[in-house]
Amino acid sequence: MSEFLKRTWAEIDLNAIEGNYKQVRSLLAPNVKMMCVVKADAYGHGVEFVANTHQRLGAEWFGVSNIEEALQLRRCGIIKPILILGYTPPERADELYKLALTQAVFSLEYAQELSEAAIKYRVNVNIHLKVDTGMGRIGFVSGGLQSLDEAEKAYLMQGLSCEGIFTHFAVADDGYAGRDYTLRQFADFKAFIAALEARGLSFKLRHCCNSAATIAYSEMHLDMVRPGIILYGLAPSEKLLKAIPFLPAMQLRTVISMLKTIPAGSSVSYGRLFVAERQTVTATVPIGYADGYPRPLSGKMDMLVNGIAAPIIGRICMDQTILDVTDVPEVKSGMQVTVFGTDKGVTLPVDRLAACTGTINYEMVCLIGKRVPRIFYKDGNEVGQVNYILDTKV
Repeated sequence: MSEFLKRTWAEIDLNAIEGNYKQVRSLLAPNVKMMCVVKADAYGHGVEFVANTHQRLGAEWFGVSNIEEALQLRRCGIIKPILILGYTPPERADELYKLALTQAVFSLEYAQELSEAAIKYRVNVNIHLKVDTGMGRIGFVSGGLQSLDEAEKAYLMQGLSCEGIFTHFAVADDGYAGRDYTLRQFADFKAFIAALEARGLSFKLRHCCNSAATIAYSEMHLDMVRPGIILYGLAPSEKLLKAIPFLPAMQLRTVISMLKTIPAGSSVSYGRLFVAERQTVTATVPIGYADGYPRPLSGKMDMLVNGIAAPIIGRICMDQTILDVTDVPEVKSGMQVTVFGTDKGVTLPVDRLAACTGTINYEMVCLIGKRVPRIFYKDGNEVGQVNYILDTKV
């Protein structure tokens, strides 16, 4: 690893990515396909290396948020079908066709606009119908004749070719507390499909299972599942934390840029929120909220220095954070610091950071900024790097 990268960096274990994929695959019947959800740069893990690992292992589909993410996948060698789960401006229908992308269609109005654009460009756009069974976001609302009529019209529109239908669960990750609502969503989804099939429509792919439902509701796998967070080794919720032995793929590291000994009564960082009660050895590390390390963790979280928890003192700055390393033996400048991950056999999980800020592990890994290089490892050896600032991949 070059010296430039030893400021703050994220280590991505491709063995963990591979192992997690295989764990998910082991939950599926042979006829069930897997759509690997790799939106948001593979949840901050680096989509090129991650998606190519999934493709090599046999992933049948990929899921992304928007057409730019889909284009990125095509450019980095992904040839498998890609479903755009969110909105694409209808005027880009020709790109959807040329890139062989599948677009989610979630309303009659959007279907009409996309159809008009497809006719204008003389192309045929593959689509999946999105059904809202209780998430309350986009989709044809399940139940009621009007929604069925609108979904049927969208299905039959010129320039659109419908091969699938899907919905999304709201509380599948909530254990027993969410079971009744999830069962109701699934029943509504099946009823909606059955009503459309009674009108002569057919669907090659029916899918509804996110990570949580993939683990907890095997009877809902249907034709395809859409795992996301579990592919990166993180649990969809605390209630599913021990459901299956996934391995976190990301560890976040930084280094000590400066050591300083301050006397009792000295303050640290903006606002003077921390005042030393004793002579204190401080370590400044070059990571801050601009790197995706949230300011609300100020004074609440530790980092691992030589396997020992060193508390954050004072406010986290844009580019720097200060630790109390008074009780860390043999500490020195340049020493590696683990922001989350494992050091000397001690693990600080990203879930602890998430809980401390009142959020979820999804957000924490997605927040890791683009000025933080991703370093990829396979079998313990570095196999590649992505540096977003320099726009380089090696």
